[in-house]
This record gives sequence, structure tokens and C-alpha cells, in this order.
Amino acid sequence: MDHTTAIGIFAALFTTAAFVPQVIAILRTGNVDGISVTMYSIFTVGIALWLSYGILVQDLPMLLANSVTLILAVCVLTLTISKRIKQKKTAAEEVQITHA
Repeated sequence: MDHTTAIGIFAALFTTAAFVPQVIAILRTGNVDGISVTMYSIFTVGIALWLSYGILVQDLPMLLANSVTLILAVCVLTLTISKRIKQKKTAAEEVQITHA
């Protein structure tokens, strides 16, 4: 492995690992208040495009990093949307109970 590939792999590890604490925090606390669905949606599309590019140019660090990052970004996005839907449902149920 040459130095350029090694740097790419380490860069991929660090940038991908940066998403792990966010996923863990959401799973532990259930708090998604600070998560922007718009930002994560745009980011997820961008990562999917980078993954496609990595496939086309056959770049291992790009393939690995963007595959894992895409999975983590989809997790954050899915958890955020599902928790917000549950919060809205719970709030609507509370309003119905209050007005009953």
C-alpha cells in the first residue's frame, strides 16, 4: 500500500467515525432536537453520489468511507424522522386526552 492510499484510508476512518457518536447519542437518549432533517437529507444524497464516484474510479478508501458513512447517515436520518413522527403522535394524543 502506498502512502497516498494509506492517508486516504486514515482520512476515511476519521471522517466516518465522526458519525458514530451521533448515532450512539440518539440511540441512548432518543433526543433528536438538534438534528436538521434537511441537512442530513442533502448530506446523505451527497454521500451516495461520492460512493457512486468511488465505484466508478475504483478508489478503495472512497468506497469504504462512503459505504459506512452512508449507512450511518441513513441511520441518523431514519432515527430522527421516526422519533419526530412518534413525538408528533404523542403530542396529538395528549391534546385529544386533554380535550376529552
